[in-house]
Amino acid sequence: MQAAWYSQNGEAKSVLIVGEQATPTPHAGEVRVKLHTSGVNPSDVKSRKARPISDPLIIPHSDGAGVIDAVGDGVSSARVGERVWVWNGQWQRPLGTACEYITLPAAQAVSLPSHIDDGAAACLGIPALTAVQAVHLAGDVHKKTVLVTGASSAVGHYITQLLTLQGAHVVGTVGSAAKAAHAQSAGCKDVIYYKTESVPQRLQEITQGAGVDLIIDMDFATTSQLISAGALKPHGTVVCYGSNNPGDVSINFRPLLWGSITLKFFLVYDLTPEDRHGCVKALCELLNTDTLKHTIAATFKLKDIALAHESVEQGQLIGNVVIDLRL
Repeated sequence: MQAAWYSQNGEAKSVLIVGEQATPTPHAGEVRVKLHTSGVNPSDVKSRKARPISDPLIIPHSDGAGVIDAVGDGVSSARVGERVWVWNGQWQRPLGTACEYITLPAAQAVSLPSHIDDGAAACLGIPALTAVQAVHLAGDVHKKTVLVTGASSAVGHYITQLLTLQGAHVVGTVGSAAKAAHAQSAGCKDVIYYKTESVPQRLQEITQGAGVDLIIDMDFATTSQLISAGALKPHGTVVCYGSNNPGDVSINFRPLLWGSITLKFFLVYDLTPEDRHGCVKALCELLNTDTLKHTIAATFKLKDIALAHESVEQGQLIGNVVIDLRL
């Protein structure tokens, strides 16, 4: 099969190789998916650049979509021919979705409604599931004011849609007018240009000095400082799924204590079985009713995977980056 892989950390053009690898055979409890698309996420880029490598080669990417073409023992043959999207394709295993075929546990290949195209389906495993879990952890958001950091990002765009569906007033941080328009298309009521405006000051203006009820955050290294600046109401909550600084983050303890602030962190790859089941079920319901908007910023051929990775690193595109394995 055609695949892309790397065997050492480094820049995309230096380490990514495209060529032939053995086509895998499903083991007991597994399915094999003939992949049509593979999603490229920021975490894929970070892994290629810096995550320690313990296997001879890594086929990157966790998200993708395609058709089940073979099953292992214990899996119904009726699943052969089923369109599916996959999650955690390259979590704690070396062989991800940047290839023509992937084998993985049957539960990680989820039935895909006929009206959802393969490009959109490559956006579900990380961006959409992260959004669903974040909003789940937020609890009741009806009539609450919620700050979504990075509201135009792949995850933030889904979060904004979900919050709006549940009756929240969404305030989003964005980096440009085009990104503001994208966030507003998902339901964002107020936008803050974090590069040129004071986020705490604008939040005070928007909430008449009260602060927001909730922050759903992609960059805790920055957002931790907003709490001290009065961005969050007393008894407010921060739900966080990432940070641009993965190391130590400085945080002022007193505002957390005196404000009775709740912090919730999660890693979308490592949800509890109960949370995973709930998120997949909720997302499937949203897909079945065609409720969500999916945004594909760019589509690449497998041979151009280095360009795809570079486009994600540059952070200028609005929407998801997808590799179409049929091109």
